[in-house]
Amino acid sequence: MTGDEYQETAPERLKRIKVEIADAAKGAGRSASDVTLIAVSKTFDADAVEPVLAAGHRQFGENRVQEAERKWPGLRSKFPDVTLHLIGPLQSNKVKDAVALFDAIHTIDREKIARAVAAEVASQQRRLDLFVQVNTGEEAQKAGVFPREAKAFVDFCRNDLQLTIRGLMCIPPVEEEPSVHFAFLAKLAREAGLDALSMGMSGDFEAAIALGATHVRVGSAIFGHR
Repeated sequence: MTGDEYQETAPERLKRIKVEIADAAKGAGRSASDVTLIAVSKTFDADAVEPVLAAGHRQFGENRVQEAERKWPGLRSKFPDVTLHLIGPLQSNKVKDAVALFDAIHTIDREKIARAVAAEVASQQRRLDLFVQVNTGEEAQKAGVFPREAKAFVDFCRNDLQLTIRGLMCIPPVEEEPSVHFAFLAKLAREAGLDALSMGMSGDFEAAIALGATHVRVGSAIFGHR
């Protein structure tokens, strides 16, 4: 078999990414254990995800509640210790389902959603790790609170709604240097008294780790291109 014919499997790519994360953490004077690798399995079916689960990975991210509902109950019956992260936009009519299914939501981005999540967390007696999404580039088409509103919104979620806000999340503008936005998010998190940062994807997770990322969201570098 030639090199051109060989393709890495998802578990092999996962192993390589974990080494790269450890190297990036070491270079930043951090421990690899400080960084949670969220394997983003959106658009991949259960058969594609199961080998990564079988390799021992347990942190996964999905963009859509509906897709996760189709995929994960069956997988969780085999791998009950999975931690599932919602990393895509949350619609108000899906909050009940999201709170029931996910262990963490990275996209709390407006008062209406925060209130709905608070009501469901109380109703279902669940405790989720929550991240406030910040629109660091102030892009009109992108979700997230604007940076100048971030601290006040975090305070509202914590104090008024009694939500467990772990940290902040961002998706930098595609045409801009991501490190600038990662450093900005870290600054906003410090101002809000938060220590968790959900930032960095397949193409830039090493830069995110250097700037303090505690959660990196890696999809194509593990599962391949969709």
